[in-house]
Amino acid sequence: MDKIGFTYIVDDDPLYNFGTKKLLEFTSFTEEVSFFLNGETAWLDFEKRIREGDRLPDAILLDINMPIMNGWQFLDLVKEATFTHPVKIFVISSSINQDEMDRANTYPHVVDYITKPMTLDKFKDLKQRILSL
Repeated sequence: MDKIGFTYIVDDDPLYNFGTKKLLEFTSFTEEVSFFLNGETAWLDFEKRIREGDRLPDAILLDINMPIMNGWQFLDLVKEATFTHPVKIFVISSSINQDEMDRANTYPHVVDYITKPMTLDKFKDLKQRILSL
């Protein structure tokens, strides 16, 4: 079964990240994964990769509510950045606020807004969606 090449997980919850790591393994989701605890560290890595011509992630699973730099701030920076690689961003949040869902979908690289908790079935479906895009 195919795998996504490179994935960013951007979420400040260590328990969520632990569970996500296990689900990524069970689903053979990605060849390579980088975890970030806030939008700032993810952005610094992303921006460095753009600047140096390194591999960009194929998919970013992005939480919204994080310290230091939240998901909205990260999305604002990505929106203004110049790069040609087709990065697919999925907002993964516990919020069911329709305004946040609508706002997320205004960003050009956001494919979808998915509510937590992430389950094995959600990861399987997400993997297939990403591979088919």
